[in-house]
Amino acid sequence: MKIFHTADWHLGKLVQGVYMTEDQHYILQQFMQAIDEEKPDVIIIAGDLYDRSMPPIEAVNLLNDILAEIVLEKKIPVLAVAGNHDSAGRLNFGSSLMSDSGLHIKGQFTKDHAPIVLHDANGEVHFHLVPYAEPASVRTILDDDSIRSHQDAMEKIINHIVQSMDTTKRNVFIGHAFVTKYGEEETNTSDSERPLSIGGSDCINATLFKSFNYTALGHLHKAHFVLNDTIRYAGSPLKYSLSEHLHEKGFLIVELDAQGDIAVTKRKLVPRRDLRVVEGLMDDLLKLPPSDDYVFVRLTDTTSVASPMERIRTVFPHAMHVERKALRQEIQHEIQAVETEKVEDIDLLRSFFKDIIGVQPDQDTERLFTEMLQELLDEERETVK
Repeated sequence: MKIFHTADWHLGKLVQGVYMTEDQHYILQQFMQAIDEEKPDVIIIAGDLYDRSMPPIEAVNLLNDILAEIVLEKKIPVLAVAGNHDSAGRLNFGSSLMSDSGLHIKGQFTKDHAPIVLHDANGEVHFHLVPYAEPASVRTILDDDSIRSHQDAMEKIINHIVQSMDTTKRNVFIGHAFVTKYGEEETNTSDSERPLSIGGSDCINATLFKSFNYTALGHLHKAHFVLNDTIRYAGSPLKYSLSEHLHEKGFLIVELDAQGDIAVTKRKLVPRRDLRVVEGLMDDLLKLPPSDDYVFVRLTDTTSVASPMERIRTVFPHAMHVERKALRQEIQHEIQAVETEKVEDIDLLRSFFKDIIGVQPDQDTERLFTEMLQELLDEERETVK
């Protein structure tokens, strides 16, 4: 079976005040061309179809047009789950009606689980759709008070699936989560993807997915595998932040053979405008060939520069941001100092609880404290800028 694995379309995305809808339409036309060339048996979209729960109408129309062409005209089934940016209820609406036409969208996590069963020349392939869900929601749905973290929630979900899973068939997991090699805390590869929780409790151990022939993940915007080749992020099809400027965007083509073994290749997508960093003296940058790319400019001038954006846009009309490199370094030093103070503050909270109450604060208390501290940190960052 040939599978297209994509994720994190973030339709309706706004980057530095620029709506990316036209760029997304451009890149998705390349995706449609690849469908015609490769003729996949099924397409997976592993969450974050939209960038926010109430997307602009242009984004809704774009998704509707793309899915209609794939499912109704090309007759290729699409399997999609909601991500943390999506509105679970909106994506879930009408999903049972659309499944008859080949569009299978799982917007909300439910206790009753049944895989989507597709066939190829070698028999059945069972696809297990698990949308993003907060641990508190999973705790309520599964009626299990032991669920406190994303790791706890995913472990219970997978145990629930495995209990009734047909291991004689090939099984594919589709999810949206922050999965790391052994559940250790890692830095997100994109500033455009907000954290699922504070303090590393959003990380999930990749070993949980050992029962599946392939695990198709969304959430992290850089394409990579976790632990082994069978557990993969497809990454986003476009660059959505400065932190992604070195990413190579595209999607994954997964070949699943009769024994359940996989072969994965990455197909690159070429954007209408690249998103990149340009660095140098203002006078030198103004001598460069004009470019329509989205550029983030770092000026190495040691003195202030008058009207920097206006001047830069004579060469880069779609420039998104201009800053002085020296000032940026000063800002980073300030932020690091605040981050260090934040770590010390959580230790102070624990010491306070221990001294006054006699016990350590529970996870919910620490999370609330950290969220409030994060808000103060964000305010300080804006002040520094």
